[in-house]
Amino acid sequence: MVNRLAQSQSLYLRKHAENPIDWWPWCDEALETALSQNKPIFLSIGYSSCHWCTVMEGEAFSDRAIAEYMNSQFVPIKVDREERPDIDSIYMQALQMMTGQGGWPLNVFLTPDERVPFYGGTYFPVTPRYGRPGFLEVLQSIRRFYDTEKRKLQAFKGEILDNLHQSALLSVATAELNREVFQKGLELNTGIIAGSNPGPSFPMMPYAELALRGTRFNFDAKYDSKQVCTERGLDLALGGIYDHVGGGFHRYTVDATWTVPHFEKMLYDNGQIVEYLANLWSAGIEEPAFESAIARTVEWLKREMTAPSGYFYAAQDADSFTPPTPPYQGGATGGSEPEEGAFYVWTYTELQTLLTIQEFAEIQEAFDISRSGNFEGKNVLQRRHPGKLNATVETALAKLFALRYGNYPDAVKTFPPARNNQEAQNNSWPGRIPAVTDTKMIVAWNSLMISGLARAAAVFGNVEYVELAAKAANFILDNQWVDGRFQRLNYDGQSAVAAQSEDYALFVKALLDLHQASLMLGNGESVQQLPNSQFWLEKAVRVQDEFDEFLWSVELGGYYNTAKDASGDLLVRERSYTDNATPAANGIAIASLVRLALLDQNLEYLDRAQQGLQAFSSIVRDSPQACPSLLSALDWYQHSTLIRTSPDQIPGLISRYYPTAVCQIEADLPEGVIGLVCECLTCKEPAKSQEMLLAEILHSQTRV
Repeated sequence: MVNRLAQSQSLYLRKHAENPIDWWPWCDEALETALSQNKPIFLSIGYSSCHWCTVMEGEAFSDRAIAEYMNSQFVPIKVDREERPDIDSIYMQALQMMTGQGGWPLNVFLTPDERVPFYGGTYFPVTPRYGRPGFLEVLQSIRRFYDTEKRKLQAFKGEILDNLHQSALLSVATAELNREVFQKGLELNTGIIAGSNPGPSFPMMPYAELALRGTRFNFDAKYDSKQVCTERGLDLALGGIYDHVGGGFHRYTVDATWTVPHFEKMLYDNGQIVEYLANLWSAGIEEPAFESAIARTVEWLKREMTAPSGYFYAAQDADSFTPPTPPYQGGATGGSEPEEGAFYVWTYTELQTLLTIQEFAEIQEAFDISRSGNFEGKNVLQRRHPGKLNATVETALAKLFALRYGNYPDAVKTFPPARNNQEAQNNSWPGRIPAVTDTKMIVAWNSLMISGLARAAAVFGNVEYVELAAKAANFILDNQWVDGRFQRLNYDGQSAVAAQSEDYALFVKALLDLHQASLMLGNGESVQQLPNSQFWLEKAVRVQDEFDEFLWSVELGGYYNTAKDASGDLLVRERSYTDNATPAANGIAIASLVRLALLDQNLEYLDRAQQGLQAFSSIVRDSPQACPSLLSALDWYQHSTLIRTSPDQIPGLISRYYPTAVCQIEADLPEGVIGLVCECLTCKEPAKSQEMLLAEILHSQTRV
């Protein structure tokens, strides 16, 4: 017997289709049912590759006693946060107000009338453990409170609602965003990734990208930005967070040493990390491990995460099934329960048996490997030293690849995804059984990867990276508009869900990044059927126009998370400015407005960028650690630079680290002039030599 979620397109929702709980998706009918029956709403939010979401699905949500009580006393609603980040953002903020912490699964109880949360938590066990009450006990207490404590409920509801509305409005006071504010914000955010943390280690790319911007200034700073950023790059490229065999980065490590990852791979992390490592290289930090990690990650992207039509899949799970027979015998099918990291880890005996004596000795020299292992008796590969791996170690890694995938890297160009547990468990796999891949297309996450590929293409002169990025971007342009409106998701060719601010903002950025990368292909010419650079700029302007029409706040400034005609089911209408695992939409959007003003020569974009920065100015001044992307946007506003030059100069310029500059091909340069540099609204003396051009760019990038 299945519930309503069996018909959902979302993999996360379908994973709950066989629960005895009578789940609803978020929809008008569910909300009306709660109101007409006067039942509190149990809202549970998660995502497909979330480990503890999977645990709760198999425990509390599969328990019949819990389901019986839930179905009679509540209206249970399931939401995929990757489909509806707007809903997730509101209720995550409410949970943090109520408990001081958050995470997923996000479980909150709402009043049926106004959908205001009055109790919440994350993981609830079936029976009391980990210092947490059993879930049935929680449900009974919540229902008793709802029925008998109406006055307390109303008071609490009013307090939460007031706090949410206040948070959405922000401060009406504005602050001057001068050089001192930028410098203070830069230093505080650099300190966040410079500090040692005894807990888990996250990439924190919005913070690392801002810190890297600091490497071009001669501030009297507390931190050595170059050293801090290099160390973050090494943690990523050498650590266990990176899959040294197959490529791609896991979401985070559970320790402070970057050793043992939480094994899911998210597209959004990989796009940002590729861009960051490419930027490190362009900033002169030419560590071979960075280039290698980018190349291997792109191979993983092509092999496992790219749909035949060109877009990129969303994520791969942390858990995978283990076969009853050794995986290197081939034809593996799965056991009963998936295990965390099973696709990625190695026993000492496995390595010793598979490799030659020399290969085993050298891989032990290159990686931390032991009999006891570093993860449940097995080994997560973590490099000991930076630099280029030698041929023997590369041969050993290729053998591990063949054991995992059933053949050597050169022979495995594509590896079909396991779309659900049934496919993973029942298909015959040539090597190990892969983790489930969530194959939906999310515009915002695809945009992050398009930007990463475009930047790596510009830095390394790799046309293949541009081709991959362009194919994904063209899929979005060709398929994600329905009745003239941008859509966030695509499920096997079917678009769904109105685009949100992060989709618009990150896609405009991706199109502008493609514009810059495409300049290296020549003077506006198409290469291997790639559009010319002007095509990408025109598309960016078109998407920005729609963004401005439907999500810009005329009264307050900045962009709302959702369009004005798609917010009726929301408690409040938020304007995101806080960076998390992904950058906040408003920071990215304001930076793109400055870029558009330079490239399209339309000063309305610059006016809007100024209004956006003023809308969040008190946050930037008072809480800079919350909004590194807004500080990056402020950097663009204060140091914007347009470089107009000839096609032969472009490759050498776009491969350098000029984080607030855009290039444009100028067909009619004056005789003897190789480039024109403009600082926002003022142009400098025409540059007649390479030395003069570079000096003018550097001055513009660091001007007071």
